[in-house]
Amino acid sequence: MARSPGVVRFSKGGGMSEEVLWERDLHQRGSGSELAVGDDCVVVHERWTRLVCLDRWDGTVRWDVPFGLWPRAVAVAGDRCFGIAQNIDALTCWDLRTGTVLWTVPLPRFTGYITATADTVLIGGWRGYTDLTALDSATGHIRWSASGRAATVPPVASGNTVLIGAPDGEEVRLLDVHDGHELGRWVLPEALRSTDCQRIFAPGGSDRLLIHCGRRTVVELRPATGELRTLLRHDSDQTWFQARYVGGLLWLGDKQGCAAYDPADGSLRRRVDIGQRFAPGVVPIGTGFLLGGDQGTLLRLDSAGHIVRRTTVSRRISALHAAGPADDPDVVLVVTRGTLIAIRIRASHEAVDQFAV
Repeated sequence: MARSPGVVRFSKGGGMSEEVLWERDLHQRGSGSELAVGDDCVVVHERWTRLVCLDRWDGTVRWDVPFGLWPRAVAVAGDRCFGIAQNIDALTCWDLRTGTVLWTVPLPRFTGYITATADTVLIGGWRGYTDLTALDSATGHIRWSASGRAATVPPVASGNTVLIGAPDGEEVRLLDVHDGHELGRWVLPEALRSTDCQRIFAPGGSDRLLIHCGRRTVVELRPATGELRTLLRHDSDQTWFQARYVGGLLWLGDKQGCAAYDPADGSLRRRVDIGQRFAPGVVPIGTGFLLGGDQGTLLRLDSAGHIVRRTTVSRRISALHAAGPADDPDVVLVVTRGTLIAIRIRASHEAVDQFAV
């Protein structure tokens, strides 16, 4: 059940306050992979076997449906929600507004990954267990299926295309999501990092995609022109999380914090030492940013990248998500060890002693 709204009370210092819109107990360990954000709602897995849709402003339950013991993947696109549970070999599509099941299709065992576009949902390719298959979002009918059970890292969609690449492979391919036709193929400067579910592709704005290669390199792909260039190459191995393009900057996280780079030339713009592992997620807040550390710290940065506020949350943080308009999100979703917290930043000069709701 969602708690009543409150105000986040900071550890020492003044300047800003964050309004807690609501907090929900998930009754299980929280993780950003079990959460998907819609235009005005958030879908989250909780209580081990339930999938729940919550209003982003007040946390009220729009629908609550049986799902499975744990999600293999959950995604939202338009007015539809898609999910695959680990113990149920099926892909289900729900109406995002009502929770009504629109269709369900049986799947081969160990089918993983969901990549949803406006009218197509792509599944398969996880560990090479099943064929990459595209379905019509409206009906669940198969559009195409690639034989051979080729493995891919988690795909990323860009318009009506999808980018795929084999773990430890040195090539990436761009496919037409409607028919599976290959639109382009590129050789990378280093092999893709081998990952299970961690995303190493990311949108870099409306016209480019970002790709992690090895442990030191990020490349930029512009599908419209076919241009592939090395954007950033570090001088030592890095334990990076997914590259994120937020607020006009390229953000990379590692064990000590995160850094922001200029997407034009790859130059370092700012370095943020969190003092703990970076909790995946960078949320633009006005002219600044909100970051999180896995030991429970929220950090607010100004436009120059200086830390203007550290907020100690009395629980671990798994991930941060932005909710609301893509260019100016109005709610920050904080996934903690066992709860989901929705926060709205607001101006204040209040200075108080500790976190409380």
